[in-house]
Amino acid sequence: MNILFRFGESRNLTFALPSSNYTQFFYPNYFKAYFVEDFLMKIWPNYDIMCHHMRFKLTEVEKVMPNDTFYFTIMRNPVSLMESSFSYYKNLDVFVNAYSLEDYLNNSYKYYKQTNINHSYGKNLMAFDLGLEQNERESPKHFKLARKAIDTMFNLVLITEYFDESLILLKDALCWGFDDVLSFPLNFRNDTSRNVLTEETQEKIRTWNQLDWQLYIYFNNSLWEKVDKFGRDRMQNEVQELQRRRSTLSEICLQGQIDPTKIKDKFLRPFQAGISRILGYDLKPGLQKSERLRCHRLVTPELQYSSLLSNKQNQQKNNITIISPKIHINGQKSGQRAP
Repeated sequence: MNILFRFGESRNLTFALPSSNYTQFFYPNYFKAYFVEDFLMKIWPNYDIMCHHMRFKLTEVEKVMPNDTFYFTIMRNPVSLMESSFSYYKNLDVFVNAYSLEDYLNNSYKYYKQTNINHSYGKNLMAFDLGLEQNERESPKHFKLARKAIDTMFNLVLITEYFDESLILLKDALCWGFDDVLSFPLNFRNDTSRNVLTEETQEKIRTWNQLDWQLYIYFNNSLWEKVDKFGRDRMQNEVQELQRRRSTLSEICLQGQIDPTKIKDKFLRPFQAGISRILGYDLKPGLQKSERLRCHRLVTPELQYSSLLSNKQNQQKNNITIISPKIHINGQKSGQRAP
């Protein structure tokens, strides 16, 4: 999200933002076009970027976004995703009564209820977010149809465990430069909240989240097929260049990743929604003005950045004169389009 926020802000693109200052598109409900701020008012001639969290529904997204929109998403190994979800959202109804992740997996019939408000976190979370049914009867045919649906809807599926390779493929697909996909790790948990899982527990996670696992295996293989077409040597060189630039920028910008309570600039403190501590950054003192702005944006958490973009678009609305039934926009906006 930070990559897309910075790309759009720097080019004065229009974001499809959640209405009513929400931070997500009314998740876990399926996305609806009217969830987008100002959509019904038709203030903007088009939206360029939509990237806030939602339960995906293509037909509704297509009502908002242009026909030539590039769709991409990201998948994560269901084992680490399940460990992270359980650790972070332990206080939610779907997990709260389980003594441990192992207890939850061993007694899922007792803890996992589709009537739970937060049941989406408890099983096949990726499939749920992508708009699929997470509790369909599992069969090779069902897995094949799910893979085909995602393959059809998305131009590119990134993989968390190969994030840099994914970014290079994204950069190539969108004709972007290295600086457009530079980023620092955000939304990162402290080590004390991470649990080392036995192989037995990992296998139980894969079995319980079988749909997610089948999707992950397929799109992980798909990623590497794209890498082969891109060229392995070329990929290695570009990943090294991306990492070199990130390291250089880190030396310029950051004092380090620290506990949020110790971050001096309160604006840069990440929101703590769960029980695990989310780390953040302090910037180095003495940065030049242009450097400081760039560094600041690179480590601005999601909620604060969303607020910045919302305020900016609200100010732009003040320059729009509506004369029924036509809309006149004062000034011109960049026609460059992002996902």
